[in-house]
Amino acid sequence: MFPRFRQAIFGIPLLSQAPRHASYTGPTTATAIAQSGQATNMATQANGNAEIATVANGCYWGTQHEYDKHMKGRLIKTEVGFTGGNTENPSYRQVCTGNTGHAEALRITFDPSKVSYAEIIELFYRTHDPTQMNGQGPDIGTQYRSAIFYHSPEQKEIAEKVTEEIKEKHPLVKAKGGKLATQILPAGKWYTAEEYHQKYLDNNPSGYTCPTHRLWW
Repeated sequence: MFPRFRQAIFGIPLLSQAPRHASYTGPTTATAIAQSGQATNMATQANGNAEIATVANGCYWGTQHEYDKHMKGRLIKTEVGFTGGNTENPSYRQVCTGNTGHAEALRITFDPSKVSYAEIIELFYRTHDPTQMNGQGPDIGTQYRSAIFYHSPEQKEIAEKVTEEIKEKHPLVKAKGGKLATQILPAGKWYTAEEYHQKYLDNNPSGYTCPTHRLWW
């Protein structure tokens, strides 16, 4: 049985609910705010080349849904898939065993003149529990780990800066003295998930949502 269905069947309790923040109003960390200003200035010029961001923070249905909701109209494309492991062309069922080494992940194609990489990374932290090791809420396993897969030295540097800055903002991180489980790793080969997983919660509004996938501040 796949971990994400255990809560509904066995009654595993949901994560304690902190005050909810219903709307996203933009970046709050110093690096993301600074880069947001740069993106605005760039927008007056010709659009730059598209870039890729890859993140993993639990069940990828929720990861994609949070980005599509809070950055609606600002991203070129989002797609769910698998990365970080060793198995070639894994299926969803294979990844769910936890034996492939892959994480359920989201690949984001974006125009840096419209949205900055720093803001994408800040939203990554704002919409999950980065203190939980190898899991999110009731979904347990390395396939649900928290990770940022960078595509350039510049992305690595930005991810590290934002990671330090969110320690003073994320309530779960502050409660644990700034300790994080998030990995920052070089991006490897990407495998796109089966079509029925794409935009899953848009197509299935009553589908499973991990309780940690929400706006935390």
